[in-house]
Amino acid sequence: MPRISRSVTGGSAIADRVLALLSAFRAGDTELGLAELAMRTDLYKSTALRLLHSLEGAHYLIRTPQGTYRLAAEVPRLNAVHEAADGLQAAVMPILRSLVAVTHETAALHVRQGNHRVRLFWIDSPQPLREHVMLGEELPLDRGAGGLILGAYSGARGAVSDKIRRQGYATSIGGRLPELSGISAPVFNSRGELAGALTLTMPTQRWKLSWRQIVVAKAKELTEDLGGTVVVGERVKKHR
Repeated sequence: MPRISRSVTGGSAIADRVLALLSAFRAGDTELGLAELAMRTDLYKSTALRLLHSLEGAHYLIRTPQGTYRLAAEVPRLNAVHEAADGLQAAVMPILRSLVAVTHETAALHVRQGNHRVRLFWIDSPQPLREHVMLGEELPLDRGAGGLILGAYSGARGAVSDKIRRQGYATSIGGRLPELSGISAPVFNSRGELAGALTLTMPTQRWKLSWRQIVVAKAKELTEDLGGTVVVGERVKKHR
């Protein structure tokens, strides 16, 4: 029987094996033993056992007193995150489309990931000269309008963050890159948490302060669609 020796996806062979073990659980499976998991994944039992220990330690699997394995708390948590993202996407995309239709610039929802931010959803400007960001690319929190919003509403202190919270939006002219500028406003969910930063990004030569009115208005509209309330002032929201 052939064994997995290299990644069939071009990625990590170890990651492929770990994912194969999780994917071995099918509808109706509550518990699976080592032998069954090894057979379904075409792994040696010794290899499967080492990976199962790692999955158990990371709370993706639980080993029962009988020596079988069942899915643990981390799996439904990720499913809840996925479902929440689906709901967020349904609310965000029409807002982004309307922003792009009016401004012809790139509109995005930035979210915080650790000490960085990423674009979770976005629509590119139809104009040839526009921002280019790779999928999953980490961007700074301390530069750029979206980063300033996420920092200010998740605990950052100082005159800049205080001003952002008072006025309810952030602007950045060449803050991250000299060629790029932007305007951003906070979006909150129904629990009063910071859901993200609604950001309009454009080449610096096309930057218009007047766009702040539509960005703030659309952030407020998205917040209301998510069941939240915009609070302008010194209050700092928890981030997701």
